[in-house]
Amino acid sequence: MYNSNLRTLVAGLALALPVAAASTVDKRDFDVFDYVDPLIGTINGGHVFPGATLPFGMAKAVADVDNPNEKQGGFASDNSDITGFSHMHDSGTGGASSADSPSLGNFPIFPQTGCLGDDINNCYFTKTDRASQRINGTVQAKPGYFAVSLNTSIFTEMTVTNHTALYRLTFPSNSTAATKNGSSVPYSPVILVDLTDLPESRTDGNIIVDPTTGRISGSGTFNPSFGIGSYNIHFCADFSGAEVRDTGVFQNNRASSDTKTLGTRADGVNSPPLPAGAWTQFKAPANNQILARVGVSFISVEQACNSAETEIPDFGFDTVRSAAEDAWRKKLSVVEVDATGVSDELQTVFWSGMYRSMISPQDYTGENYLWNSTEPYYDSYYCIWDSFRSIHPLITLLDPESQTLMVRSLIDIYRHEGKLPDCRMSLCKGFTQGGSNADVVLADSYLKNISANVDWETGYKALVSDSEDEPLDWSVEGRGGLTSWKTLGYIPTDDLDFIGSGPFTRSISRTVEYAYNDFCIAEVAKGLGQTADAEKYLARSDNWKNMYKADQNSSVNGTTGYVNETVDTGFTGFLQPKYPNGTWGFQDPSLCSPLYNFTSCYLNPDGHETYEGSSWMYTFFVPQDMATLVTTLGGPEAFVDRLSYLHTSGLLYIGDEQAFLPVFQFHYAGRPALSAKFSHFYIPSQFNDTLTGIAGNDDSGAMGSFTTLAMMGLWPISGQDVYLITPPYFPEVSITNGQTGKKATVRNVNFDSEYENIYIQSATLNGAAYSKNWIEHSFWLEGGTLELTLGKNESTWGTAAADLPPSSSSGF
Repeated sequence: MYNSNLRTLVAGLALALPVAAASTVDKRDFDVFDYVDPLIGTINGGHVFPGATLPFGMAKAVADVDNPNEKQGGFASDNSDITGFSHMHDSGTGGASSADSPSLGNFPIFPQTGCLGDDINNCYFTKTDRASQRINGTVQAKPGYFAVSLNTSIFTEMTVTNHTALYRLTFPSNSTAATKNGSSVPYSPVILVDLTDLPESRTDGNIIVDPTTGRISGSGTFNPSFGIGSYNIHFCADFSGAEVRDTGVFQNNRASSDTKTLGTRADGVNSPPLPAGAWTQFKAPANNQILARVGVSFISVEQACNSAETEIPDFGFDTVRSAAEDAWRKKLSVVEVDATGVSDELQTVFWSGMYRSMISPQDYTGENYLWNSTEPYYDSYYCIWDSFRSIHPLITLLDPESQTLMVRSLIDIYRHEGKLPDCRMSLCKGFTQGGSNADVVLADSYLKNISANVDWETGYKALVSDSEDEPLDWSVEGRGGLTSWKTLGYIPTDDLDFIGSGPFTRSISRTVEYAYNDFCIAEVAKGLGQTADAEKYLARSDNWKNMYKADQNSSVNGTTGYVNETVDTGFTGFLQPKYPNGTWGFQDPSLCSPLYNFTSCYLNPDGHETYEGSSWMYTFFVPQDMATLVTTLGGPEAFVDRLSYLHTSGLLYIGDEQAFLPVFQFHYAGRPALSAKFSHFYIPSQFNDTLTGIAGNDDSGAMGSFTTLAMMGLWPISGQDVYLITPPYFPEVSITNGQTGKKATVRNVNFDSEYENIYIQSATLNGAAYSKNWIEHSFWLEGGTLELTLGKNESTWGTAAADLPPSSSSGF
């Protein structure tokens, strides 16, 4: 999804053994956590979640802010106020689409040192009243840990287990403490739990507080952020460190200690619903600290309480934090680097991107109340349209066990919902943005040995269902327009569809994505011996050709610095809309690029025929048959000129995921050196180690996976057994495979820290000369060494026809 802010930034890098200052230093050991900064992308539309989480964990604790444009990840590194600390979040979501809203952030807690005049009604209960400023310089974010001090002088730390958030609240040590307004209050802490969420979508809720133990528990029904339906969720909050003084509930800004339960319901008048919740008041804690343990569950309050009691039985904050850190170190340890000469900034970008790519999807196994199953269940796919391109290929490399569980989960969703998801959150169906791109994830996994306990027979049925069976509502699953797809060979503009319904837009982008989805199905069919299916879907993968208008030209605005100047690009032949009767429509090829109505192609009924991008960009999306596309666009030289123009004219926005592949498509025209050049064109210019250091919404780690893969040097063509070779940003990168235990190393010879030597002159694989500009996944599985000799000038390496990556037309 788009970030509305276009900007040029400075980038970064990092991996696993030494470090470097700005120029060159010797190799040395380092703590990888020194190069993981969860705060990158927490302002200016990045929407990154910077709080405490386990890898792919369900519980995600952080401070929530009140800035409606920046709170998608809960916290933002701006001057907005903090309204509470909540226990579940997503990362990098939200764009300018009207369908987007913040997600989760349910049941936040908020601590106060006491109430003015020792009157509970003088404490602050609503989000507006309790909102407090952070103290500058007090934010701390590390893997498994987050902390901040508010202007109430309360220091809040948090860490997590799988289903439980643990908060350590340190109150001012003096006998009377200041409120957020500076008034002195008696030292008798109050901790409230609010029945709200980040988008304030609650429709039903109930809460109860135990007058003896102070335990607060409850439930609510809320709406998802980018989908349909609603979800139920429950919590259980316990406290340790101080004696309970009083308990009660609140509604709006009034509290009661006489009532211990409260139920709320959407009344059709108050929107958002009236604030409501419960509170526990304590006597002064002996060591000025109170611990709050909050379990969460989609199943029941009882399961939330049981998870909390089982996972954190003794409120041991340091023990829980240490375990969370160990989990992250284990995940990141599969990668090693020689970082001699690599700047701290680049190392930070590299490791931080890798870290963010392991935040989602989230493991909700055992928390799915929709069906009974012994299979794993993962959620928070935001969205597979974003994640299939780089997140899942990276997880397959670094953590094939988790990718296997995710694939099994996707197949199990098909078993019970009837379709693979394209987006899914909070047990709800999310909106489909393009094709049925879970097809690509499954094919990519099938080709890369993701097989342990995977039911590929059912998985294949799921793939075929996407291409053959149109659902009633293809806005949230599957594909629409399948009658036209099968008979006309494209998705028409103003399609007549009697089978299902959805937004009748995006005909160009849906066509090219459906074509690639079918190619991926053909690959799996071939592997499973389904020869007839393989031939059918391979033929359908050529359908992109039916929307290519060979005589369509393109003029763009402002490419020479004059905003109102129109320039003929000199390129002819673009994808164009086509009506059911075969006549052509028109969409300016530059529409929805940064040069022309950038944000006009979102997921809404008034959208255009491309989604979140221009026809200029989508014309390059033929990853199944780049050989034919190169020829169609005039041959290798013309193709390279056009692709270079896409990058240098301002037409391409690297902050959206469809822009990733064009960085490396020069390989298909025999110019792998230019892929390396444009990788460095965007890194560091658009990705750095500052708070604004990603180019767009992180989309559950997509921006992070882009930088990690680009810096490792082998770019995966998702859905194919192909990695395009460019030099790593380090002298050496190694990955130990989680399935075979073998180590694969990519080593640069003549590496220089100024990145002048970025062009491969020659290569060897395990000592033997290697001229192909691509390599297969077997390299990662079987281990070995790919050694790249670098120089300052482009060479002939990888340029011969025999060295180019495969295409469907040149050998399926």
